[in-house]
Amino acid sequence: MARHWEDREKMRTSLGSNGLWGHGLWFLAIIFMILGVIADAVNGSIGLEATSWFMLAIATFLASITFFIGMAISWYLQTAEPKK
Repeated sequence: MARHWEDREKMRTSLGSNGLWGHGLWFLAIIFMILGVIADAVNGSIGLEATSWFMLAIATFLASITFFIGMAISWYLQTAEPKK
């Protein structure tokens, strides 16, 4: 199994892209949650039932966590240089 976190330069370069993907998924989850609340309020479906919108929101929140963890590791590796 490859240990991606041992390659400091690769983790440093992924700092920006991890942040963008994490925030994009987080905002998408917020949109799914709002659609779920609206679908529940009108007692109907907006393409999907309210429960499905909430499940999509939970799934995208969990997916965004992985990018935020990668961003935190990249930030740590960028600020904590190894002592020589």
